Amino acid sequence: MRLQKYMAQSGVASRRKSEEIILAGRVMVNNIIVKELGTKINPKKDVVKVDGKIIKLEDKKVYIMLNKPKGYVTTLKDKHSEKIVLDLIDGIEERIFPVGRLDADTTGLLLMTNDGDLAYKLTHPSYEVPKKYIAEVKGVPNSKKLNRFRKGLKIDGRITSEAYIRIVKKHRDSSVLEISIHEGRNRQIRKMCEYIRHPVIELKRIGIGDLRLGNLKLGEWRYLTDREINYLKGL
Repeated sequence: MRLQKYMAQSGVASRRKSEEIILAGRVMVNNIIVKELGTKINPKKDVVKVDGKIIKLEDKKVYIMLNKPKGYVTTLKDKHSEKIVLDLIDGIEERIFPVGRLDADTTGLLLMTNDGDLAYKLTHPSYEVPKKYIAEVKGVPNSKKLNRFRKGLKIDGRITSEAYIRIVKKHRDSSVLEISIHEGRNRQIRKMCEYIRHPVIELKRIGIGDLRLGNLKLGEWRYLTDREINYLKGL
């Protein structure tokens, strides 16, 4: 089994994040630091350590939905932040990790699991799983700007994929937008809104695919239902 897949199925992080951890020199196989991606291991014989701790395959899969508050980062280890999303989850013995990212200032729906294969599906652009957001922005974008947003904008040197956007409410100095994208670039919606000169004031993710945040309160979490799990696995 490839090392990054073993790490993902052990609940360390998603496969892509596991690759970053390997490249950072934080992984040892049989007490030897491994930095080469694609390294294959024998799960029954080899001893794998991440940050000095032995990891093992998780037999029990865990699927959680969290309503992330502001100020928490979606990494499991951040020397620059005192608040990580894992601090909000209690009573879980298995190692779990966030699926994708929400920046510290963004609230809303965040999935957490130890199922590395599912996390890969939900975050890889080729699967085109839509993520729905509610954004309050400065000003009210006109139809021309909305159409540019829908067709794609050049962010960080690359054109974004087609997106959905509509105005939900108009205020005197701001507006509320419903936005849906299926990419997961760093701070993508904030950068897109900045590009059309309507910077984000507040941003909240309310849906991933057909999953909805519903009435889950800020800072609270719940297990996904069997129906929700089966839906995600069927994507």
